[in-house]
Amino acid sequence: MDPATAVVGAALSDRGEEVFDLFRRPKGRSRTRPDERAAIESARTSELTVNGKVAVVYRWGSGERPVLLVHGWESRASRYAKAVARLLELGYSPVSFDAPGHGEATGDSTTLLEYRDIITELHRVHGDFEAVVAHSFGVTATFFSLRHGVRAGRIVAISTVPDFTYLVDAFSTGMGLEPHLKEELRGRIERDVYPGEADMWTRFSVFHEAASVRIPLLVIHDEEDGMVDAGQGRRVAEAFGARLVTTRRFGHRRILGSPQVVDEIANFMTSDVTEAGRKTEVATG
Repeated sequence: MDPATAVVGAALSDRGEEVFDLFRRPKGRSRTRPDERAAIESARTSELTVNGKVAVVYRWGSGERPVLLVHGWESRASRYAKAVARLLELGYSPVSFDAPGHGEATGDSTTLLEYRDIITELHRVHGDFEAVVAHSFGVTATFFSLRHGVRAGRIVAISTVPDFTYLVDAFSTGMGLEPHLKEELRGRIERDVYPGEADMWTRFSVFHEAASVRIPLLVIHDEEDGMVDAGQGRRVAEAFGARLVTTRRFGHRRILGSPQVVDEIANFMTSDVTEAGRKTEVATG
């Protein structure tokens, strides 16, 4: 190899390393907001070790009728504070966690496999969930966990990241990556984050073996979501024949604290899902 080619190759490799690091690590840890503190301070907390990292688990209520709340990337359990309060009023026992690299957990990153292991352990401890409410990357992890033995009575999927292909495509577009860097990123994910996970681009998807997920599903997505476009919510609702609630003005992150969305979750939890209908509704903030 001539010196010029070697220099160019090293530069591309350095750029690929930077891109990979940005993809696999949360940019920062979000903090508990003032209006979330009461919920977090009232929780019973414990630790759960997964892959050498410590996740923090939060529990409320008596333990009867458990509902699992799964946060997304660069988020934390406290974002469900308003949902926790409503679920307690309805007699449920919310359970949530800060995944590694998030909230109060240790580590600087996490994976879909670690999410699955945490969810599986919480299922072992609490038994079948009355429901799972999940947001963003947490929806991907929830469906992956369901296909690995976790059982729940209902699912609420909010701002769904549908699969890893979409995740990489959206990240690459946002970063303005050239095709060769995108392919390098895919290779690094396969080799360094998910080694030995055959067909991960097929299996790490909400749509994989969709027919096996026979659970009442509510899909919620904001039309102004700047991270996961609203079309993904429509895709999920259509694939599962689920009801879709479309909101406006909440974006990707504020949606969890929206009173309208909390109402939708509560109504879904208490409704006869066989009569819930498939209509699309719009809530504005």
